Amino acid sequence: MLARQVEVRCYGRSRQHGATLSVISRSLAEELGIKVVRRDQVETGAGMIIVDRGVAVIAIGDRETISEVWVSDIISRVLVGSVTLELLGLRVDPRTGKLEPAPLLLYTTLQQQPVKARVSA
Repeated sequence: MLARQVEVRCYGRSRQHGATLSVISRSLAEELGIKVVRRDQVETGAGMIIVDRGVAVIAIGDRETISEVWVSDIISRVLVGSVTLELLGLRVDPRTGKLEPAPLLLYTTLQQQPVKARVSA
């Protein structure tokens, strides 16, 4: 059981806004007790800005995931980012603008050069 949770109206990816990570307002982050884990430089329609990043549990319908979120001082609504949608196994149908199930991908068959990465728990 989560200690703090709120139900909000959120907006998905569209032509008007296409956030990589989900975005929540600073006041919502404080209400939920979301701690800042790092700061990121991000591109907006108005130019580059610095935003805080935290971690939240996000649920849409019967799907739930842990996702990193950006904490914004300028956006007052919740935007669901493309990474969060992918983690939930959802996508936006570009014709209707509605959410639909999407496959979760484990492995791609494209030949790529290996890169070094760190994984920790």
